[in-house]
Amino acid sequence: MSDLEAVLRSLPAFPEPLPVLSADDLPEDPHALFRSWLDEAIASGARQPHAMTFATVRADGVPVARTLIVKDIDDDGYHFSTHRTSRKGMELAERARATMLFFWRESGRQVRITGTAAALDDAASQRDWRERPSYTGEPNPDWQRYALAAEEFEFMQAREDRRHTRIEYLRSDGGWTHAPVATPAG
Repeated sequence: MSDLEAVLRSLPAFPEPLPVLSADDLPEDPHALFRSWLDEAIASGARQPHAMTFATVRADGVPVARTLIVKDIDDDGYHFSTHRTSRKGMELAERARATMLFFWRESGRQVRITGTAAALDDAASQRDWRERPSYTGEPNPDWQRYALAAEEFEFMQAREDRRHTRIEYLRSDGGWTHAPVATPAG
């Protein structure tokens, strides 16, 4: 064991007490649960509760992740934006599958949302561009707003004993189904 391992093991974990996620009290719609958790993170004063890790896949099959912010949530999906010619823009043009991972340390909560990203129209993209702090009054034809249409969610609520509660929602033709994800013993 290196000196670093000992330091890392001694770092504090999640604050106590942590919220509880009960499989008995889940909404049928995962968007409602996500919005509830996001609203709680916003109300808590957590810094950048709208920040998430955004993962795409390169042409050679290697996953690539970076931090973005979610811009909005509506019937189209979970909005984000980038330049079409950026790495993520080019990766999305080749393979539109992506994952968003939200983590709220203060409540020990994490949500993974996986789905397909679709480019929104130019009006939505340019409106988003105009709202950026770096906007100089010129349109940007390379700027693109996207919406991720969710097909899977995994909600994780941390527990002090590290046997975290995980609930997975999957979309099918009949709507959403959900079930606990098995946690290994030990």
